[in-house]
Amino acid sequence: MTAAAGAPTVKCLVWDLDDTLWDGVVLEGDDPVPFPAALQTLAELDRRGILHAAAGRGERGVSERHLTERRLADWFCAVQVGWGAKSGAVRRIAKALDIGLDTVAFVDNDPLERAEVASELPMVRCYPATEVGRLPLLRDFWPEHITAEATGRRRLYQAEWQRREAEAEFTEGRHAFLDSLGLVMELRPATEEDLSRASELTVRTHQLNSTGLTYGIDELRRLSGSPDHQVLLATLRDRFGDYGTIGLAVTELVGRDAVLRLMLMSCRVASRGAGSVLLHHLVQQALAAGRRPVAHFVPTEVNRNLLVTMRFAGYRATVTDEDHLVLTVDPERPPPKPPGHTRVITRAAATAATATDEARTR
Repeated sequence: MTAAAGAPTVKCLVWDLDDTLWDGVVLEGDDPVPFPAALQTLAELDRRGILHAAAGRGERGVSERHLTERRLADWFCAVQVGWGAKSGAVRRIAKALDIGLDTVAFVDNDPLERAEVASELPMVRCYPATEVGRLPLLRDFWPEHITAEATGRRRLYQAEWQRREAEAEFTEGRHAFLDSLGLVMELRPATEEDLSRASELTVRTHQLNSTGLTYGIDELRRLSGSPDHQVLLATLRDRFGDYGTIGLAVTELVGRDAVLRLMLMSCRVASRGAGSVLLHHLVQQALAAGRRPVAHFVPTEVNRNLLVTMRFAGYRATVTDEDHLVLTVDPERPPPKPPGHTRVITRAAATAATATDEARTR
């Protein structure tokens, strides 16, 4: 099975284990080795920034031990092994990774397992184990851009898994947990080296996307060099490590207005309040320059939460029709306070901080 025309690129391939990833059944006393074609596909898709997860049949501890012994565990961002329906396992994996089911693919040697997943989750692309070796050749598994950051995406998601475990064990409430993370957002103008990742973000991010616009590298290059536009990238890190580049804002300067044409944020950081942090910075930046903050918004079925976030940042609808909103911030009203759990630094501030740290170590 392949994706319908226009379907998004696969973000995660979910693997069955026995007789799919490796040649044998662990619970039957086998000591199965991975198929060579499976190893090649694991490595190639990982290089492209496509994640791997496991949905096996059996005892979780036994399967996880075998993954570790065969040095396979590090390839996987999530593991679901048990006796329940595979569709339930796939659904839990997508939720844990915070990705849409329409960006998930599933590979299994058992046609009944594939049929069950296809029936319950028709948006998930299902493949027989015999096709493992040719999956990297399929259009569904070719991101538009393969960036340096994409090749490290697995590490980002593994760090996120550690954060989730830490949060589950935290007993002092959500706000206290966010404070404990030591979140730092860095904002910087997009450079030539950033354009591939910035374009990739516009294609990959749907839920926290204000207008649904997509920009190619050439268009972003033109906007980055235009005196009438600002293309701003956001990165995030905490005590567990980097989240990578997680946000993008494209602003057009029109008269006395700073018009936000596109604001998007990776779904991975929605629970960290990163969207609010970026929006509050954009509002403060515009007001400090004597401009009125304006934003365009195109409602979809999946970006309603972003509209709520924009309203909390001070934006109010001034022009409304069925498929397009124009939101503005009243410069005469005090803007809401930004979230306090994230420290924001700009590229200039980051450079100065780095220089100070280097001077201290001399």
